[in-house]
Amino acid sequence: MYQQVLDPVADSLGWSSLVAALPLAVLFVLLGGVRMRAWLASLIALAVSLAVAVWTYGMPADQALLAGSEGAAFGFYPILWIVINALWVYNITVTTGHFDVLRRSFAQVSDDSRLQAVLIAFSFGALLEALAGFGTPVAVTSVMLIALGFQPLKAAVLALTANTAPVAFGAMATPILTLGKVTGESSDTLGAMVGRQTPILALFVPLVLVAIVDGRRGLRETWPVALLCGAAFGAAQYVTANFISVPLADVVASLVSAAAVVLAVRLRPSAAPAKPAPVAGGAADEPTPEFAARVEGQGGGRGGHGGDSRAEVARAYAPYAIIIAVFVVCQIGPVKDLLDRATRTFSWPGLHLTSPSGKPLALPTFNFNYLTTPGTQMLVAGLITMAALGVGFGTALRAYWTTLVQLRWAIITVMAVLALAFVMNASGQTVTLGTWMAGAGGAFALLSPILGWLGTAVTGSDTSSNSLFGALQVTAANKADLSTVLMAATNSSGGVLGKMVSPQNLAIAAAAVGLDGREGDIFRRVVLWSLLFLAGMCLLSGLQSTAVLGWMVP
Repeated sequence: MYQQVLDPVADSLGWSSLVAALPLAVLFVLLGGVRMRAWLASLIALAVSLAVAVWTYGMPADQALLAGSEGAAFGFYPILWIVINALWVYNITVTTGHFDVLRRSFAQVSDDSRLQAVLIAFSFGALLEALAGFGTPVAVTSVMLIALGFQPLKAAVLALTANTAPVAFGAMATPILTLGKVTGESSDTLGAMVGRQTPILALFVPLVLVAIVDGRRGLRETWPVALLCGAAFGAAQYVTANFISVPLADVVASLVSAAAVVLAVRLRPSAAPAKPAPVAGGAADEPTPEFAARVEGQGGGRGGHGGDSRAEVARAYAPYAIIIAVFVVCQIGPVKDLLDRATRTFSWPGLHLTSPSGKPLALPTFNFNYLTTPGTQMLVAGLITMAALGVGFGTALRAYWTTLVQLRWAIITVMAVLALAFVMNASGQTVTLGTWMAGAGGAFALLSPILGWLGTAVTGSDTSSNSLFGALQVTAANKADLSTVLMAATNSSGGVLGKMVSPQNLAIAAAAVGLDGREGDIFRRVVLWSLLFLAGMCLLSGLQSTAVLGWMVP
């Protein structure tokens, strides 16, 4: 049995926090400064977290290793299980040529690459986030952008930057539902509060995307459509989260924003198409030869944007329609309850943890939700897609092997990062950091989003961030006489901004675009946007805790 300690260094929360932050500092320095491969940087940071847990916090080595093993297992299931099956469905469409039809269909909406980035990375990515989450939109949309002519590095940066505003309601609002469980607050109320924060973020994301593609010229020429897209998404997300259904917030918002872009393009005078501006970085822009050959293969067959019959276009969209149908059916109450009967919950063997106050921790509890996890549902959607597209078992199996090879380094990275997160959580390093920040009193409202950002940056999951810090946010809110709903929701809203810099997502993006080992290049191009958005969220949270914007809190 291991009992957590809050201040192991000189009985000081401040000094203890400096030591507790070492694994994260090492991770980000190795990624952004040294430009080390993400899987190697993650393993080194994991070793540092184990050393801090054992030698600073006094955690028995076997307990620390067991916590790491649970984290690695959680990294594979359910997180990688979702990503692998989602990419497998995508690879099936590549093998059959239907992805190329889908690409041409998107290109027909507009030949302006800036608007293509908004439509695919933001609107379509939000739909994938709503259905699956956990890195799926980054993996799929980045490759779609490459097929439209974007350089791999820029495609990855666009996909990661776009994967922000939809994240809190991703995977059918799993982060919000988890937040409700750990805080004791109503998930509907929390969803309503998040729906009064992230829509403001959504307003600016499409503008940033066109700026990334084409700089000031892109903003000057396409800001009306980009702003309309963000406004449509934000308004739909707000209305759905507050008055209709929290789990459906992103589904509705993504479709409404896509419709707004299509309508605007149809009504907008035709402008000269803009080619994606090159991203500096030399060799970093070049994908691996294997990936280049794969993308070249996608571009084969029919040329141009036309020539596809309605039946072919319908078959190209069929996999995504099937995914939506499967996920919606699985969310129906009786069906969900039936599937949930297969869930098995057990304590991680040999791992025994208590909080600083001596209460048993829920961290060693592992949920094996065989049928309700989005990964299994994505697998089912893939099997149905095989039938719909007439794909043979051998072809599908080869596509699955291709997916595993494509994600091999990302798999190591994700499992190592989740192992690191679990070691930090189990030893008390995470609680030390959170408790130290919670001591800021009324100013905690300004710092609250940083906790969420930190949790997602480490784990790659807004759901995990809410599990880490949700209860702590409520405790800090009570101590500082702040709204518990506001602080808990802000953890999730701040967490979405850590998604683009999390090593897990960086590894998935790099693997998807064929830039294995160049995660550091991607990190340096998204970190400033992440921090800029985070500063805005901190300001919004601070104002919502005062009379200025306090009326926005339900």
